[in-house]
Amino acid sequence: MRYLVISDIHANLTAFETVLQDAGTPGEDYDFVWCLGDVVGYGPDPNECIALLRTLPHLCLAGNHDWAALGRLDVRTFNADARKAVTWTRETLTDANLAFLEALPTTFVLGEFTLAHGSPREPVWEYILDPLIAALNFTFFQTPFCLVGHTHTPVIFEKVGESESEPHTPQYNTRIQLNGTRRIINPGSVGQPRDSDPRAAYAILDVSSMTWEHRRIPYDVNAVQERMRRIDMPDRLITRLEHGW
Repeated sequence: MRYLVISDIHANLTAFETVLQDAGTPGEDYDFVWCLGDVVGYGPDPNECIALLRTLPHLCLAGNHDWAALGRLDVRTFNADARKAVTWTRETLTDANLAFLEALPTTFVLGEFTLAHGSPREPVWEYILDPLIAALNFTFFQTPFCLVGHTHTPVIFEKVGESESEPHTPQYNTRIQLNGTRRIINPGSVGQPRDSDPRAAYAILDVSSMTWEHRRIPYDVNAVQERMRRIDMPDRLITRLEHGW
């Protein structure tokens, strides 16, 4: 069984379509999609991204921007640019797509994998940005592996000893073996990377061979930026796409 693992699409249809084209054909190159949340937010295509995801065999979790679009989070905790994007998204989503977001779970356990958007400790909101936070989270899931998104940065945190973790930078297009140690793994962001690399990020998980492969693919950033300008998104949100921050 092969899974296409994606996260943080953030209403960027061009990046999402490019990832799907690169990943191959459902049923042939992968069997199922695991989406780790934040389908919407920031980008210009919230309805289109949900519609495309729903055409695929998938499991999707709720992210903080998905919840914000539903009014489940206090948008005053967001910066001014993010608040404007949340408001526009909320007003733009169809009733059917709001209902889709309403039904999303916050965590899921499948075999040897725990899935969460932010962290197993705080699934919707906590950022696992460094080895200390990663180490603290290992006690909050029981499976060997946990897949998370939210930070928009691809990384693998490997448990070392009883109370430490070690970060590993991805080697793209290289399969690594998942065995021996517990790990928290982030595939990176499809629609808004923040590791100074503007290419869309995703991963392929093969549970038959227990291998994980981080991937990156360039997409037409200018086309997305043009759509964002048409709906008057903040300049900072538009500019950051081309720089990956």
